[in-house]
Amino acid sequence: MAGELTDLHYQRIDPAQNMARYYSLSLQPTLFGATALVRTWGRIGSMGRQKSSMFSDATDAVTALEKLARQKQRKGYW
Repeated sequence: MAGELTDLHYQRIDPAQNMARYYSLSLQPTLFGATALVRTWGRIGSMGRQKSSMFSDATDAVTALEKLARQKQRKGYW
């Protein structure tokens, strides 16, 4: 994972719809040599929710992170 982007933070704010959301993606090593993709999302100012996905190969984790990042950008997160 050296030299690769491992933390992404997005926001989506629309006062007309009373929308203020965040979405964070991060890659974290586990104790057993795998890589975890940790997603955190919710309303800005709240703790939000969290979900982790485990990958035995770091390149698979990076691919999943990039795919989720593209999806969030298409939905208006910046």
